[in-house]
Amino acid sequence: MPYSEMLLIPMRQDLTRFGVVETRTPESLDQELAANKTVLLVVNSVCGCAAGKARPAVGMALQNSIRPDKTVTVFAGGDEAATAHARALLKDYPPSSPSMAIFREGKPVFMLHRHQIETRQADEIADILEAAFEQHCQ
Repeated sequence: MPYSEMLLIPMRQDLTRFGVVETRTPESLDQELAANKTVLLVVNSVCGCAAGKARPAVGMALQNSIRPDKTVTVFAGGDEAATAHARALLKDYPPSSPSMAIFREGKPVFMLHRHQIETRQADEIADILEAAFEQHCQ
């Protein structure tokens, strides 16, 4: 059962204010992956210990001169079908929320799991993302 949308609105806005596009259906996620060479997918979450640092880290990392063509999000516990589809696309990685993945030409090439997020501060997470952008988004 999904979380109340009223609860999710501020957490959604924590990403959309950086220009991150919500992909709330499997079809919209597929569209973005097909239309862009590189895509950062953020699996958003209500988890305060990790998501509260992950969302600002995305905003910081997107200030980098090298970044993906597009950044999109699904919300675990909110966009159930889109999240299930994202996890199917990431089938070689264990499910994790929050998490971040870079897709290049529709295929995942980088994954940052919750356990790699929750022990770090936002600026450290942003540094990891920026390094991944430089490796996979040029």
